[in-house]
Amino acid sequence: MKAVYQDTTIAESDDTVLVEGNHYFPPESVRKEYLRESAHTSTCPWKGEAHYFDVVVGDHTLEDAAWVYPEPKEAAKHIANHLAFWKDVSVTQ
Repeated sequence: MKAVYQDTTIAESDDTVLVEGNHYFPPESVRKEYLRESAHTSTCPWKGEAHYFDVVVGDHTLEDAAWVYPEPKEAAKHIANHLAFWKDVSVTQ
C-alpha cells in the first residue's frame, strides 16, 4: 500500500493493518519529514484517543490528514503507533 499526496509518497508498506476501511501503516514505513504535529485529537469509543498530523509537501498543507493511536485501548493494540491517512492523501495498492 502507498499513501501519496502531491505526487509524493508519504508512506509505503506491504504490512498495513486494515481497520474500518483505513490502512494503518507501520511507523517505520512513514516518511515523517512530511508530517507536522497538530494539536487536534479525537476519541474513538473502542480505539481510544487519536493524535493528528498535518501532511506538508512543499507549499501544500493538509491539516489533520494523518492520525495515530499512540496508546490505544486493548481492542486496538495491534495498531499502536501505526498511521492512517485521509482527506486528499490517496491510499492505494
